[in-house]
Formats: sequence, C-alpha cells, structure tokens
Amino acid sequence: MKIVCDTNMPYAAEAFGTLGEVTLKDGRLIAADDVRDAEALFTRSTTKVNVRLLDGSAVRFYGSGVIGTDHIDIPCLDARAIAWTAAPGCNAESVANYVTAALLWLGGCHGFTLEGKTLGVVGVGNVGRRVCRHAAGLGLRVLANDPPRTRDPGDREAQTFVSLEQILAESDIVTCHAPLTKTGADATWHLLDTARFGQMKPGAIFINAARGAVADTDALIAALGTRVSHAVIDCWEGEPSYRPDLLARADIATPHIAGHSYEGKVNGTAIVYQKACEFFRRPAACPFTLPPPPVPLCHADAAGRTDEDVLREVVSQVYDIAADSDRLKTSCVTDTTARAAAFDAQRSRYPMRREFTSTRVSLANATAALKGKFAALGFEVTA
Repeated sequence: MKIVCDTNMPYAAEAFGTLGEVTLKDGRLIAADDVRDAEALFTRSTTKVNVRLLDGSAVRFYGSGVIGTDHIDIPCLDARAIAWTAAPGCNAESVANYVTAALLWLGGCHGFTLEGKTLGVVGVGNVGRRVCRHAAGLGLRVLANDPPRTRDPGDREAQTFVSLEQILAESDIVTCHAPLTKTGADATWHLLDTARFGQMKPGAIFINAARGAVADTDALIAALGTRVSHAVIDCWEGEPSYRPDLLARADIATPHIAGHSYEGKVNGTAIVYQKACEFFRRPAACPFTLPPPPVPLCHADAAGRTDEDVLREVVSQVYDIAADSDRLKTSCVTDTTARAAAFDAQRSRYPMRREFTSTRVSLANATAALKGKFAALGFEVTA
C-alpha cells in the first residue's frame, strides 16, 4: 500500500511504515499526482485537502495531524467515502505554554504584573481549557466565551461562560482559541472586527493563536495604539503570506508555531496513526518514544523575588519565545514570495521545543504558593 505523508510529521516514516510504503513530501507541495495511487494520506495544516487534490486518487483514508479542520474539504471526503480523522487536543498543552510564555515575557518587558488581571478566553475547546488552567495558575481572573458550548444544557462548565461583549469590556488580555468557520450562527471569520476591537477595554493585550482570519487584520492594525496596547500574533490572514505592517506592530510575531512543541506534533502523528491502524485493521506497532528533553532540570532561588520573576526565569529557559519572534521579524523582506517562503521554512525547520511537562524544577526558598503555580503550569517540582 502506498502512503503519502507530510515531512513535518515526526515519526511518519517509522509509524506509517508499519502499514505500507511511505513517500515523504513537503505538505505545501503535495499535489494530485503524488496521491494518484496512494491509499492513505497524512498531512498537517499546510496541505489543502480538497477536490483538486483528491480527484482521481485512490485515497481511502486521510489523517490530519493537527486540531483544526479548515484546510479540509469535509464534504469532498464524505462524498468520496474517504474515512478521515483530525487530531483534536494533540497540541493543546503546547499552545497553553505559548500563551503563558508570551504573557510572562510581556510583563517583564513592559513592567506589569499578571496576577489580578483579567484574561478573556474566546473559544474553550481542548486548547482554551488548557489556557484557562494555566491562567488561573498564574493568578489571573479568567472569563471564558464559547457560544456552542453555552447552548448545551449538559455542559456544566459552560454555564459559567460569559458573552463576548463582557469579555471585551472587562478583559485586560483577550486571547483567541476558536476554530475558523465562515458560516452559521457561530461563524468566527473576522469575529474581531472594527466594532469589536472598539469594544475592548482601553489598553488591552490581544493574542491570536487560533487562525489568522478570526481577526480582521485592518481592524487590528487600526486598534493598535488606541484600544490595543500590545499584540501577540502567531496566526496570520493569508498564510504563508502575512502583513509586514502587522508584524512591525506586534510585540511578539511568530510563524504559526504555538502548537509546534515536539510533544504536540508527536501526539498528532500518534492519534492519526492509531485511527489508521483501526481503519486498515492492523496492529499499532510504533512506540513513539520521546528523546530526552534539552532542559531536563531547572534550578531557581526565590529569595527576595516575586513569583512572576521566578516563573519568568524558568519558563524562558524551557521556551525562549522571544527567539521565535526575532527569527520571523529578521526574515521579513520586501519580496512577497521570499517572505512567504521564509515563513514556511521556519515552520518546517522549527527547532525542538519541549513542553513544560518535560522539565523538573528545583526551587530554593519557595513558598507553597509558588510551587503550586509551577505545578499548575505542568512542571514537575522537586525538593
């Protein structure tokens, strides 16, 4: 059986090689000719899985190793009786790590304290839940918004959710984790437009680690410096092309890598591999053993320091978010094609980043409260 896989899926050859003959190719370059005689296709979000790709193909199973589905023409798959799966929740912890690192970095750069501020989370699925948990661990007041969940009377957690209007009016920080949808009562395309940015609490921080088009780029740029004081942008309208004028205004600008922790990417491969094994009625034979983390242990002394300073020190050792931002900003060139190519290259060659859960933290002179904050972020705290 011929199988085509995105080269950016870790363990692709080892895992899918247990099912057939694997061909690896850059996800953005996978074309109809590549899948013509393939029975299985596995990609991440850069491949548009649609009629153009699948017409005349032999594909019987498709697996997407990411949580989103806006790159998939689901009616096309259903019409062709192609079984498919995504990987919901695979990189939720990775995105929560990204938001935490961004907030701590912003607080250090601009001299503000996070504890006691209000964080509004728009979209409370697998990712949003983790973001809420991390935020609570940092001492933030959390407001959550997710209309589809709120309408479910059996969803007890969602009964505490609030309206988007309340999120915008009361939040010092607004972070988006909603899927991109263009139709229906809960459409999220340009959910944050001129009117809604105008409803934000003056001086708010805006984070987009969902999909670029959840925010209207023109409206966001206009809001920066008026309603919005700082922006953290990981997702961009028109990726891999992006607006250099937004990049210039963003405090942190990254090439859609919030979910690119090594664990998150491996989880994505593992989830679709398991589903493929079930579909083809084959035993799952790949163990997905992770290598040792680059930072297995951090030491920190809390004597005479604020909790956030200690958290910032440790988090920056495990994930230097400023380095990711600097790489994208220094690669920004005038030529649109070259700029897009650099964006894609940074995604495909992204250095190994491990999640907080991979690192143990040894704390001296720490309070029980500080140890609890590290534990809430996923770190293993040692004596």
